[in-house]
Amino acid sequence: MSGQRFELERVEVMPVPIDRAFAFFAEPANLEVITPPWLGFHIVEAPPAITAGSLLAYHLRLFGVPVRWLTEITEWVEGRSFTDVQLRGPYAEWAHTHRFVEVSGGTEIYDHVGYRLPLGRVGEAVRHLAVARLLDEIFDFRAQATRAALS
Repeated sequence: MSGQRFELERVEVMPVPIDRAFAFFAEPANLEVITPPWLGFHIVEAPPAITAGSLLAYHLRLFGVPVRWLTEITEWVEGRSFTDVQLRGPYAEWAHTHRFVEVSGGTEIYDHVGYRLPLGRVGEAVRHLAVARLLDEIFDFRAQATRAALS
């Protein structure tokens, strides 16, 4: 696959037991809760609870452009971790791993996203101008919304 691969990592500690944190993220409807409203995120199709092989289809708006996104849960370790991989969407590649670890004071929630942008060097230039900042804003919102939802 051509183009530079970028990574985003986030770690948040939530003051809840690991089973509660994992269950929150395993519920597809909660994606709408933790996604910034300005993205216009809407789930089109998803199972009641996710597991390995689950497909999630949703719509959103990136920079005002409507986007259809389809992801598959490719890895699933009940109560510990899962990975969603974009099958169709705005990125040339997108893999998001969620890991949950019991720590003093609650649960550490670790996110790792590996992604490539379309359009080669043009896409990479756009990343420097807007995409990296957009992802930071999305994950900042996500951390605050998750903390509020789990409180």
